[in-house]
Amino acid sequence: MAAKTTLNAKNLEALGAPRLAELLIEISTGSAAHKRRLRMELAGNQGSTEVAREIRKRLGSIARAQSVIEWHKVKTVNADLETQRSAIVTVVAADDPKEAFDLIWQFLAVADSIFHRSNSSDTAFIETFHQACADAGVIARSAGIGIDVLADKVFTALQDNDHGQYDPLIAEMVPALGKDGLERLKGLLVQWLNEPEEKPADADRKIFDWGGSGLNEIYAKQRQQAARIALQDIADAQDDVDAFIAQQPEETLKVPMVAIAISDRLLLAGRAEEALRILDGVDHRGRFEMPFEWQEARAETLEALGRGEEAHAYRWQCFEQTLNGEHLRAFLRKLADFDDIEAEEKAFAFAHGYPDVHQALAFFLAWPAAAEAAKLVSRRQAELDGNLYELMTPAAEMLQEKHPLAATIVLRSMIGFALDYGRSSRYRHAARHLAECASLAPHIDDFGKTQPHDAYVNELNRQHGKKHGFWSLMR
Repeated sequence: MAAKTTLNAKNLEALGAPRLAELLIEISTGSAAHKRRLRMELAGNQGSTEVAREIRKRLGSIARAQSVIEWHKVKTVNADLETQRSAIVTVVAADDPKEAFDLIWQFLAVADSIFHRSNSSDTAFIETFHQACADAGVIARSAGIGIDVLADKVFTALQDNDHGQYDPLIAEMVPALGKDGLERLKGLLVQWLNEPEEKPADADRKIFDWGGSGLNEIYAKQRQQAARIALQDIADAQDDVDAFIAQQPEETLKVPMVAIAISDRLLLAGRAEEALRILDGVDHRGRFEMPFEWQEARAETLEALGRGEEAHAYRWQCFEQTLNGEHLRAFLRKLADFDDIEAEEKAFAFAHGYPDVHQALAFFLAWPAAAEAAKLVSRRQAELDGNLYELMTPAAEMLQEKHPLAATIVLRSMIGFALDYGRSSRYRHAARHLAECASLAPHIDDFGKTQPHDAYVNELNRQHGKKHGFWSLMR
């Protein structure tokens, strides 16, 4: 049984309501967040109308705030936002969906204030506002908001999406908008996209002579881009791949990631031939120098065309060119049982002979294949570049438990680079690496052709004995 002093709901209930109320007042003193939470609970006790009034007042206060949101305040501010959003969804929406819809829209509108005041990562805030977009879609449907009104509100919001807070709004609003609502929204967006560029008056030209027309051009491009992205979302909602493609400027069709997005949709529509033409039409120097995503999209498209053997060979060629483990995994997944073991061994052998030892080492680390990495390091230690500490450090960490000799070789490559090139800024790390080598030495049964630890230290003294900045760190 739990002790009577254990903090749990049952034990606290024993204190009685009067004492708990006193404790809550005491605990909330000096904490605005706790006080707001208590006021929200009190409002909830009075009904959803009072809760809505508290939320509206708090959202207005957030929108008017001017103080900068420093990084250490992000969590607190976001928790406040989540409290308001949760109350809208769980309390107000259950009793008065139309009031909840107005509130969730007011909630979304404070995004500009939040992002303008924030000078840190906006990830937490973005997630909160994206969730609010999802909430808005659900509430709009239950509130029975007219599709014309809803389409107009969504359109207005998308015109002010500078921080991406409304990115999922169209997708979330599809059930509430329906076919007719989507068409109305589409018409508004097309009209916005085709708006003529406003040219500044002569007086404005003089005032902004340095770039008045340039500012208009920038705005026009931003407007067109925002409209095109929204129209692409509508095209996806309507399963209209041609409409999606139509919103891509001609020059972007040659961008690999755009080609992938289009080919994915064409494949879903059963138009694999067109998908392959789009992929092969991108700007590139060679198919094996393209991003992995493009290469895998091409392989999947070949499979969709019934050219499975060609796709299989292509994945292997991509692996040989890049040593990207994802290509190898995709290749192995298509093989029958036990054939994949032989193919993996073949891939490992190929990696051991790869011209760039560091790329091969990165492959073995990522696979992961520590034993193969140890063999590679031992066989090609003369090629290791200790300057690549971002690769050598994780390699040493992976190898030290079961392959101490290989870990020592890797550590020595970084020590050698720091001392050979007199990189004093790395002496502290080099000293730490040498201490790690000393701790690994007793676990090495046979150094083979590699110098034992004591001999290695003596050689370092002979070559770099005058580098006192380094040796002082070893005392």
